[in-house]
Amino acid sequence: MQLRTPAVCLAARPHGETAVVARFLTADHGLVAGYVAGGRGRTLRPVLIPGNGVDLAISARGDSQLPFAKPELVTSRAPFLAEPLAAAAIGWACAVTASALPERQAYPSLYPALDALLDAVCHAPSARGWLGALLGYELLLLRELGYGGQGARPEGDLAALLALMDRQGPQIAHYLLAHARADVMAARARLRELLGRMEQ
Repeated sequence: MQLRTPAVCLAARPHGETAVVARFLTADHGLVAGYVAGGRGRTLRPVLIPGNGVDLAISARGDSQLPFAKPELVTSRAPFLAEPLAAAAIGWACAVTASALPERQAYPSLYPALDALLDAVCHAPSARGWLGALLGYELLLLRELGYGGQGARPEGDLAALLALMDRQGPQIAHYLLAHARADVMAARARLRELLGRMEQ
């Protein structure tokens, strides 16, 4: 396998002393995992932050081998992680994507939707500007994986959107994350707690 493609970094897990196994969402190849040599070093650690947009080169000798990945930073979303609400939203969107999708199956609508959602989280004046997009992305994930969901961006005031978020939670836990670690849904619970403070 040889490919070069735009991608969003979803997760990076240490491997050995200096390497990382990272997961990326691509437009044409879906979720791709790769071994990043030196991924924990000063040069690549800032690149492999979940939410970052990268130019990804992937190479592998066979389908059964973990590919080697070489990411180059295109869009850094790291500065926005200093804000707790933005960090929670970016963390949740990346975690649910990395945990729910099977590897190397194309979902062409998900990559641009996630990229646009992350841009909205980073640049909207407040969460009211991106919460509908986040809930729409969750619905799109449900639809793409065969569990219903309309995939349209929900509209409404903050209270209505938070009520929808509460209703969608059990569907996501049951259908998308039934076999995932509990801390994935914990990321959503943290986001919901922060959003709830906006109502007060």
